[in-house]
Amino acid sequence: MNQRARIAMSDDDVAAFLQESRKLQLATINQDGTPHLVTMFYAMDAGRIAFWTYGKAQKTRNLDRDPRVSCLIESGDDYAELRGVLVYGVAEPIDRTLDIGMEIARRMTPGVPDELLREYVEHTGKKRTAFVVEPTKVVSWDHRRLS
Repeated sequence: MNQRARIAMSDDDVAAFLQESRKLQLATINQDGTPHLVTMFYAMDAGRIAFWTYGKAQKTRNLDRDPRVSCLIESGDDYAELRGVLVYGVAEPIDRTLDIGMEIARRMTPGVPDELLREYVEHTGKKRTAFVVEPTKVVSWDHRRLS
């Protein structure tokens, strides 16, 4: 078995890793073809990555033009601890902005009552758009499997 196969996560491991993590690196494509890379908090929606962002943000303008994305979720500080999932996909706008916003807010601030989060989400949600990522390819690694 080659090293790449040894470190790949199972589908269940990928799902658990995505569920336990809170932020990702989102890459969209600028008009000139260069990558636009930002850190985003995210939620899971029916097994798919979901995020929200301001309607006038650069990433939103990029996604309106070209919906292809890469999402990197990673952890670990030393080589032997590195774990990650790279999701290539297509970001699709959805009309459940406040629902996605609530899920993200819950993940960002565990233990805060929903009534407090709802005020924030409803206020900022007026200017935001939500997206889900339909994966086209998923790559994963867990270097802890090498020991």
